This record gives sequence, structure tokens and C-alpha cells, in this order.
Amino acid sequence: MRLYYTDHFDLPLPDGHRFPMTKYRLLRQRIVESDHHRDDALIVPQAATDEQLLHCHTPDYVQRVQSGTLTKQEIRRIGFPWSEKMVERSRRSTGATISAARAALEEGVSANLAGGTHHAFAGEGEGYCVFNDAAVAIRTLQSEGLIQRATIIDLDVHQGNGTASILKDVPSVFTCSVHGVKNFPLRKMPSDLDVSLPDGTGDDDYCDALRSVLAKLEKHQSDSGRFDLVIYLAGADPFKNDRLGRLSLTMEGLRQRDEMVLQWCRHNDLPVAIAMAGGYSVEVKEIVDIHSQTLHIAKVWSLSR
Repeated sequence: MRLYYTDHFDLPLPDGHRFPMTKYRLLRQRIVESDHHRDDALIVPQAATDEQLLHCHTPDYVQRVQSGTLTKQEIRRIGFPWSEKMVERSRRSTGATISAARAALEEGVSANLAGGTHHAFAGEGEGYCVFNDAAVAIRTLQSEGLIQRATIIDLDVHQGNGTASILKDVPSVFTCSVHGVKNFPLRKMPSDLDVSLPDGTGDDDYCDALRSVLAKLEKHQSDSGRFDLVIYLAGADPFKNDRLGRLSLTMEGLRQRDEMVLQWCRHNDLPVAIAMAGGYSVEVKEIVDIHSQTLHIAKVWSLSR
């Protein structure tokens, strides 16, 4: 399984910043030390090019991100201070999802050890998201004729508002988001399928909701044509200990979630590229545990194909 990482492209943050940037480096270390991934390839991706970014983002926004001429309000909305390193990291993380999507087409499953930046809109960033990696990856592969139809299964606890906005007029891409109804973002944008869950939702109710989502995706394929690619945002933030999550899933519930998605992909013979998306537990080890569990399940799934 090919795994793409960008954690060594440092994004300098001020002391006390709430984003747990160390989770990416610790996740890669966990992968390196794991017998499950002994034969997997850890790969540094190419940075997303302007041409690729412009499939989803406006020229003005891409230029102002690159040149550091975003307004203070725009930078505050993103949540990261601007720096050349921030730009490089954002381009590389988007490139990682593009690369993972290409690898998935060849091998069935691949992953970006970061990514899932679903709050980035065409002309602005938000919520620690600068460029929208999943949308850019799909539109890039479509432009190259590698795929025609795709779906994004977004199981980050926060609604994928940027993804929904960018792809709202693209019928060949089906967007779905399962998220907390009272959680960020305040300005939610309609996906093709949105499932809003109340605070405190636990394993059983979450998995029931996901089962319904997958059934609807199955029907959509029957009605509109088979998907060529799935991008799965496997957020760690539905976890019960997540500071920003407000749901109550256990590690076992998250395991069931990942297995349901990947088994559905296998049943439909669909390649899947995984991005890690959000995770904000006080104990960073818990975030790493959740993401490494997702990757272990993906590895088992890849070997069973």
C-alpha cells in the first residue's frame, strides 16, 4: 500500500496554538514501527501545481495565497499564520491526495497521512484548510481522463462545506457528509447527501446512520452510473474524547465505521483513497491510535482484494 506523507514540511505555529500538528509526524512514526506496514511504501508527494489547484480554486485566491497577500481576516479564518512554509505544506498535502487517488486506481487503496481539508472554498480558506485536497484530486483526475465519476464520503465530524460549495455544480461528483448538527461550521453548504447527528451520538446510532448513507450511495450508483473512485475522509474527531467533536464514538465504533466504508468499497469493487481529516483529542496519542487503526483496516482490506 502506498502511503503519502508531508509532515517534514514544517508549518511553524505559535506556542499554544490549538492545532495538534505533531499528530502527523507521530502517525508516520507509528507506521514505520508497525509490522502491519512493513511492506508499505512511504512516499513524499509532489506539490500540487497551479494548474491542478485551478480546477477548484480561483486564480486570485491561489495567487494571493502564494504571494502572502491574504487579508488579516482571511488569515484568521484559515487559522494558520501565513508563511512560505505554510504554502508549501498546503500544496504538498493536496499533492498527497492527488497521488493517493492515482495509486488507488492502480492498486485499489492508498492513503494520504494528512489531508481532508474540506473547509477550503474556491476563493477562501477556513478552519485550518487552505486548498481543498479531495476536490482538487478528483477534478485533476477527471481532467486527465482517468476517471469520470467519483464520490467523497466525508466522515469528519464537521460538515464539508467547502467541498459541497466547490462541487455543487459538478453532477459527476457525489458529495456526502456525516457530521454533528450543532458543530462547526456555522455556515453549512448543502452536499448531495448530508446527515446531521445530535450531540452525544454513540456507536450504534452512528453506524445505523452510516449504513443508510451507504445504501443511498448504492442506489445513486444504480440510478446514475458507477463511481470510478471513492475519496474517504476518515476523521478522528467523532471520537468521544475529541475536544471539538461533540459526538461519543468509541475506538470500537470508529473501527466499525472504517470497516463499513471499506467493505462497501470492496463489495462495489471501487478504488478508495483515504485522507485523515480532523482530530483534536487532548491526548495526541489517541488521534494517532484512531488514524493508525484506519490504516491497519485499509491494509487488511488491500490484502484481501
